[in-house]
Amino acid sequence: MAEEQTELEERIIIKDQHTKEIDLVNRDPKRINEDVVKVDFEDVIAEPVGTYSFDGVWKTSYTTFTVSKYWCYRLLSAILGIPLAVIWGFLFALISFCHIWAVVPCIKSYLIEIQCVSRIYSLCIHTFCDPLFEALSKICSNIRVALRKEI
Repeated sequence: MAEEQTELEERIIIKDQHTKEIDLVNRDPKRINEDVVKVDFEDVIAEPVGTYSFDGVWKTSYTTFTVSKYWCYRLLSAILGIPLAVIWGFLFALISFCHIWAVVPCIKSYLIEIQCVSRIYSLCIHTFCDPLFEALSKICSNIRVALRKEI
């Protein structure tokens, strides 16, 4: 009975990972687009002092810019959002697949093989270089340096 309950809970957890609730209010909870797409009318169009257009033109331009930006984005996301989501989903699935099935196994294989090479290299260094450097150190150990200040 306890095993069936645990199995049911695991199935629910696995299902919840793929069907989690989507926040329709805060659509950028990790703030990845915070500094990218904040473009308002004032960021694009500005009239310096002394070169003002008519107030009606300025207000209409503001409204036109804001509404057209809003509806063009909605229209583009309605037309291209789902196909691009499929493409991005496929791309990230491909990246994950390559990483899981090719990159990590290659790295693990390399690390296993390089351990063998590392041991052979270490053995060669200790066998051939250690005696050479010990001999050189004994030769150089009797060198004395004296500093004198001449006037």
